[in-house]
Amino acid sequence: MTYTITQLAKEFNVTTRTIRYYEELNLLHPARSESGRRIYFKSDITKLKLIFRGKRFGFSLDEIKEMVLLFDQDRTGRKQLERTIEYGTKRIEEVTTFIEELEAMRKEMEELRNEFIKKLNETGETSD
Repeated sequence: MTYTITQLAKEFNVTTRTIRYYEELNLLHPARSESGRRIYFKSDITKLKLIFRGKRFGFSLDEIKEMVLLFDQDRTGRKQLERTIEYGTKRIEEVTTFIEELEAMRKEMEELRNEFIKKLNETGETSD
């Protein structure tokens, strides 16, 4: 089955410009019809799924490009899996650090809020 750029854009809820951008980055290589229209295949849908998943997980476009294109270089998929594991491990560490920072921030905010509540209660005044 083949797809047009419009069909892909609708499928992934993006603009056709986004699809063309990934083409410019050499992530997609659509065939062309006799009239010059882009023709996409199932492999392009697979690549787009990987691209959008990578973006959702916070990978850079360079990292995504490397992971996606590695399969074209090694059809066993081994190199792609190894690199994906490497980048995934790094990203998990970054996310873990970010979560720890957010938890520390929440704890500090809760302590300050509780301190302010205590001060407010100590004043014994109401704001009527």
